[in-house]
Amino acid sequence: MKEIGIYIHIPYCKRKCYYCDFVSFAGKEETIEKYIETIKREIDACTYTGFDIGTIYIGGGTPSIIDSKYITEIISKIREKFIVSRNAEITIEINPGTITKEKLLEYKKAGINRLSIGLQSTNNEILKNIGRIHTYEEFLDSYNLARELEFRNINVDLMIALPGETEQDVEDDINKIIKLKPEHISTYSLILEDETYFKELLDKNEIQLVDDETERKMYWKVKEELEKNGYEHYEISNFSLPGYNSKHNMDCWSQKEYLGFGTAAHSYFNKQRFANPKTIEQYIENYNKKEIEEIQNREEMAKEYMILGLRKIQGVEISEFERKFQINPLFYFRFEVSKLVEEELIEVDLDNIKLTNKGLDLANKVWEEFI
Repeated sequence: MKEIGIYIHIPYCKRKCYYCDFVSFAGKEETIEKYIETIKREIDACTYTGFDIGTIYIGGGTPSIIDSKYITEIISKIREKFIVSRNAEITIEINPGTITKEKLLEYKKAGINRLSIGLQSTNNEILKNIGRIHTYEEFLDSYNLARELEFRNINVDLMIALPGETEQDVEDDINKIIKLKPEHISTYSLILEDETYFKELLDKNEIQLVDDETERKMYWKVKEELEKNGYEHYEISNFSLPGYNSKHNMDCWSQKEYLGFGTAAHSYFNKQRFANPKTIEQYIENYNKKEIEEIQNREEMAKEYMILGLRKIQGVEISEFERKFQINPLFYFRFEVSKLVEEELIEVDLDNIKLTNKGLDLANKVWEEFI
């Protein structure tokens, strides 16, 4: 039986971070109970069957802001409705300042076996300047508490190229994180999105962004230090100790299917991409009203497979592409591959088509060839 993933969106947060354009809301706590009831109804109403659940990912927002009993109820409902694999990876995103011993114990009891902690920076001044609600010391308290309670698979999120940040700041960040030995580290460069507070500040010339050359130096410094300390760089923004790749994310980058529940949650099933209503109120009112975003034909599916696969450091497996599409990608995309190889952005290595180091810096240019 095939395995698919489940994504649960918890859109609540204490305060919106200045860079955030995710579907999340502060000050709507009065809707939480009704929202959780709606998620459970949506799961109940799901008509898709014939698979096991290999991963569950609870993201946000800040899932750890709500009462842990609600997280337990959602996981119980998933187990009631679907067959969850015995060794399923079950992740929840948590933020320092919103976690307690009681919550972590409840998560563990519900079967959560992976935590993803939003740190972003170890510098308290930078944390304050990007709108985070916690200090580095509060992060350490949360991290150490999780270790005391024997969570053995922890991801730490780090952002680089933040306004006012220096290369030395990033080096300090990565050295401090390495000492903690988390199993997984995600590193994202700041991308300025419309309708964020940072975009507003930039338009008023009240913040200055890190230039591209410095951002690239920061990225390569992080990569160098992590690899030197035993972390495998397995996807553009992700590093892990051996055996701790994020299964949920790897499945998404391998174009495997998943179902999303909650406000604005996306699903990919039966060659269709569809999404839920975008606000809490719309979702509670019309949780079953899905917006079909795409119905893929073979060519669209193959192009997307290349874009997603080239995010992985090992790249696209030629034999796996052939198995899935009954054609060799070196032939199917011969013009694109030839051009990108000539530009030294990708290389063909035995059974893999993958980004070169130059390609890592210019990945958007690579993906554009398959759009």
